[in-house]
Amino acid sequence: MLQDFEITKRWPAEDPSKIQLYSLPTPNGIKVSAMLEETGLPYEPHLVNIMEDDQFTPEFLSLNPNNKIPAIIDPDGPGGKPLGLFETGAILIYLAEKTGLFLSSDPAEKYETIQWLMWQMGGVGPMFGQFGFFYAFGGKDIEDPRPRDRYIGESKRLLGVLDKRLAGRDFIMGEAYTIADIAVWPWVRGLSSAYKADDVLELGSFENVVRWRAACLSRPASEKAINIPARP
Repeated sequence: MLQDFEITKRWPAEDPSKIQLYSLPTPNGIKVSAMLEETGLPYEPHLVNIMEDDQFTPEFLSLNPNNKIPAIIDPDGPGGKPLGLFETGAILIYLAEKTGLFLSSDPAEKYETIQWLMWQMGGVGPMFGQFGFFYAFGGKDIEDPRPRDRYIGESKRLLGVLDKRLAGRDFIMGEAYTIADIAVWPWVRGLSSAYKADDVLELGSFENVVRWRAACLSRPASEKAINIPARP
């Protein structure tokens, strides 16, 4: 039962039949809210305010011991039993397989899509995140330029990988919009919206990325997701 999850004591469900989303509209949070909006699955968003250390509360840690947003509980998980999940890659694959959307049933295409999802998880997210810290936030107080320059270089390299992949393709997998796109575009969006880094990364020179990002952001689900849950 949903009430057996400790997290629901701090963030109670209004409708226990819906997927419960515990999140904040950061790039990682937006990934899951975008997927939920795209699939049409009924869900309730709960704001986890990381500025007030909500992610370190015992209730949140009971669902995600790694103290990172987002996390979900699906009351109608496998076998009809509730399922709690953290890590956005796992959540995206789960929701795709639950709905049969945004992940091909063809084995080769499926694993190629997951390959690009893992590329985001292992490269884009960590590297863009560190770039953001050293360029836009706390790293400004560090005199040594090497950390900042390292992450600028790596972020530009990753943008180049994505730009090459998108040459002649509408989306990462071709014509079909998939969980690979859903995983990556919130981070590319964040380079401009959060980090104001278009110039230092020469973002405009990655023409395929710019075109693709605009296409992803123009989707109605994406337009909603960037504000779910509503910021405090």
